[in-house]
Amino acid sequence: MNRDDFNVLSSGVIYFDNGATTLKPKVLSEAVSDYYNNYSSNAHRGDYQMSIKASQMYEETRKLVRDLIGAESEKQIVFTSGTTDSINKIVFGYFRYYLREGDEVLLTKSEHASNLLPWFELADQIGIVIKYIELNDNHEVIMDNVIKAINDKTKVISIAHVSNVVGDIRPVKEICEYAHTRNIKVLLDGAQSVPHIKVDVRDIDTDFLTFSAHKMCGPTGVGVLYVKEDILNDVKPIIFGGGMNADFNIDGGRTYKTMPDRLEAGTPNIAGVIGFGYIIKYLNEIGFNKIHSYEVELKKYAISRLKEIPEIIVYNEKSDSGIVTINYKDIFPQDLSIYLDKYNICTRAGNHCAKILKDEINIKNTCRISLYFYNSKEEIDRLVEVLKNPNIKEEII
Repeated sequence: MNRDDFNVLSSGVIYFDNGATTLKPKVLSEAVSDYYNNYSSNAHRGDYQMSIKASQMYEETRKLVRDLIGAESEKQIVFTSGTTDSINKIVFGYFRYYLREGDEVLLTKSEHASNLLPWFELADQIGIVIKYIELNDNHEVIMDNVIKAINDKTKVISIAHVSNVVGDIRPVKEICEYAHTRNIKVLLDGAQSVPHIKVDVRDIDTDFLTFSAHKMCGPTGVGVLYVKEDILNDVKPIIFGGGMNADFNIDGGRTYKTMPDRLEAGTPNIAGVIGFGYIIKYLNEIGFNKIHSYEVELKKYAISRLKEIPEIIVYNEKSDSGIVTINYKDIFPQDLSIYLDKYNICTRAGNHCAKILKDEINIKNTCRISLYFYNSKEEIDRLVEVLKNPNIKEEII
C-alpha cells in the first residue's frame, strides 16, 4: 500500500522496525525543504510575511492534530520533542503538584521506559507509591485486573494505549470511565496507537494523551501532548524562556502565557511541525481504519507463515495490532536480527525499552517484527524464507 511514496523501499530493503520509527514518504521531505528553502523564519516572532507564513503553517498543524484526535480546541494541543518529552512535562509539570506522599500510581510491567522512569523519579522526590496492574496469561491488560489493582489511594493510571512489545490494545475507554468514577486521572501513552488506529480523546475521555510524529511517517523531534480542558490551567511549565512568557520585570515578577504557549518555550522544530501537518493529511487520505485492518491482516498472515518454522516462538499471537514478537530457539535475538540484516530485513532485537517485562514473559530479550501499511505479504514470505535457511545457525556463528 502506497509503497511508491517511500524512496528507501526501492532499494530492496524490507523494513519491519516500525515500532521504533517509521519510514518517511516523499511528501515530508518536500514540505520540510519548502520551509527551509522558501520561508525559513521563526514562528510567532516576526511581523513580516515570511514569519507570518511560518506561524500560520505551524498553527495549521495544531488544528490538524486537534481534528486528528478529536480534541475540542487547539489550546489543548502542545507540541513537544516527542512522547518522552510529553510525559515528562505532565509528570513534573502537573502530577508533581497534584499528588501527595503515599498516593498510588498504577502502571504495568510492559510499559516503555518513557512511561516508567519519570514516575520512578517522582516517587523519589515526593514519596508516591508505584504499583502495577497484573497482566493476564497473554501478557495483556484486561479490565478485571485494572479494577482489582485500584484502591482508595490510587490517584493515577498511566499506561500505553498499545504495548510496544506485546502489542495488546488496552480497553482504555472502559479504564477511563471506571477511573473517573473513582476520581483517578488517566495518562495514555499513544506512541503505538495514534499511528495505527483512530483515536478520539473525547470518546475515550482520557485526561492526557501523548504521541510522536516519527512513529507515523513524520519527522523526528516532534511530539504531541493533549490535555483535557478542565486541567489546562493547572499544568505548570518545566522549561522557561522565550515564547512562553507574557511579561517579566527586573525584580523577578513574571506572567506566563496561557496554554499551549506556556509549555512551548524557545524556538520549536518549526520545519518538523509543518512537515507533520502534511503527514497528517497524507495518513487521513489513506484512512486509519484501512491502515489498522490491513495491519491485522498482515499480522495474521505473518503468524500463519512463522508457524511453519518449529524453532520460532511467538509471544503475542492473540494481540490485535501489527506487532509480532518472536524468538528463534537457541539463537540470541540480537544475533538473529544481525543475521536478518544480511538479507536486508530490518527488525528490532532487545528489550525494546520495556526492561521489566521480563518479569512477566520470563525472558529478557526478543526479536520484534512491527508492521505498517507499506509492508506486504511478499516481504513476510521473504522473511520466512530466510528464517527457514537450514544453515542459519552456521551463518550466525
